[in-house]
Amino acid sequence: METLLLLAEEAPTFTLSGMWAQMGIFAKLVLIFLLVQFVITSIMAVERGVVFAIAKRQSINYIMLLRNFLNERKLDDSVAAVKQHHYSPIAKVVGSGMDEYLQGLEALQEEGPDDVGDFDLVDAVNRQMERSKERETANLKRGLALIATTGSTAPFVGLLGTVVGIINSFQGLSSDGGGGLSSVAGGISEALVATAVGLLVAIPAVMAFNYFNARVEGFQIDMNDVASEVINYVLKEGRY
Repeated sequence: METLLLLAEEAPTFTLSGMWAQMGIFAKLVLIFLLVQFVITSIMAVERGVVFAIAKRQSINYIMLLRNFLNERKLDDSVAAVKQHHYSPIAKVVGSGMDEYLQGLEALQEEGPDDVGDFDLVDAVNRQMERSKERETANLKRGLALIATTGSTAPFVGLLGTVVGIINSFQGLSSDGGGGLSSVAGGISEALVATAVGLLVAIPAVMAFNYFNARVEGFQIDMNDVASEVINYVLKEGRY
């Protein structure tokens, strides 16, 4: 009877609090690191989701306004409207192109010492929008590298905790001089928790990265389409 009570007291508890209490320092550090990764990645994912939602809505509104501006030749208004749509990458790209176009028209009309000579205005507008597209694409991708890093490293961090935990369990078995598999079952189960947590952190991160990356590609397509329409407008309008 006393032997059974002793075994019951030494048996590992498979609750979260029990496993945490029996974990080694390294395993606890691994779990804390994974938790920090999860929190930071979650915050970044929520922030990107909000930014992309606002950018999509403002882009749609700006495109609808842009059609009227171009039809009515209100190019100054198309540039001014960017301030009300500063989360829209499309608005920033088009606004930079239109601003370059207007400045180019003024430069071509200058005479005397301020005369810049003849230059390709369409090419200048196109190059300006290309630079703006690169900046906006980089802004849209901000934080995605962190999410991708979490998705790719979290399983290996968890596996590292598992391997170290199993090594410690078998070292304890050899120092105790036997005892069978039952004596290390608790340690192994606790070590495997690190792998499980690593996968739970990595899977949502990978899904979030793929989703946001697809959204960025969608914005790039929209920016290219609208920029092409602006170039076509400039080609048709000429230099007034």
